[in-house]
Amino acid sequence: MKNNETAIQEMLQQEIGKIPSEHLPALLRIVHSFRESVSLGTEEESFEKGWKETTKGDYQPVEELWKGLDH
Repeated sequence: MKNNETAIQEMLQQEIGKIPSEHLPALLRIVHSFRESVSLGTEEESFEKGWKETTKGDYQPVEELWKGLDH
């Protein structure tokens, strides 16, 4: 029996196989952007990014971040 990850990978491959070849470059850009948006990076990279944002004043109070969220 296949595990869930393998099944999902196969479904993705099937869907990609249905995409006309002229649209594959756009799909690649979408997948690449998605991967970058969900990747956390190393702890060091995360700290450096947070430090740069903080020193630039690019932050919000916690109360603002929770607004509109169910918690």
